[in-house]
Amino acid sequence: MTTPTRRATIDRETAETRIHVELNVDGTGIADVHTGIGFYDHMLGAFARHGRFDLVLTCAGDLEVDAHHTMEDCALALGTAFDRALEDRAGLVRMGDATVPLDEALVQVALDLSGRPFAAIALDFVGEMMGEAPTQMVAHVLQSFSVGARLTLHVRQLAGANDHHIAEAAMKALGRALDAATRPDERIAGQVPSTKGTLSA
Repeated sequence: MTTPTRRATIDRETAETRIHVELNVDGTGIADVHTGIGFYDHMLGAFARHGRFDLVLTCAGDLEVDAHHTMEDCALALGTAFDRALEDRAGLVRMGDATVPLDEALVQVALDLSGRPFAAIALDFVGEMMGEAPTQMVAHVLQSFSVGARLTLHVRQLAGANDHHIAEAAMKALGRALDAATRPDERIAGQVPSTKGTLSA
């Protein structure tokens, strides 16, 4: 039995950013990302590749100000795309976790498609910037994604000294944990995985 393809398209426009997102949850990890911030493109590409999500994301943002609005709004739009694609979240595993190494770095992500946005992020960066991306924005991106996707997210750095490795391990772990949580569970086909009977109220 084949699973229906879960897709969403989001267009988000404010005075600060114009964002277009096309998401296929049931993809193979093909990403075409252009945010104007090279390091952020790399992180979103790693997330999609290791989560096996097909992703198109473009953003025209006010980078003449700084990277904040672009990184935050892209995370919100991407999270919203997942929220729409997963609809009522019926028949899904719902929870997922992954621990990903990248050389000396090791990052653990656990998440729950709970319908309740929450993020606890514990990452310890050394420097202030990674290319044109402020290191402090990595935690904010993860928190913004949890808001858009309406999920509970815990991210913990278990080891690491290189900022690039820490950030990339976090995004890869997010992709793998989300892939696990969004997989269909044939034992509960059509049922919302909650004792409440809903993940939207």
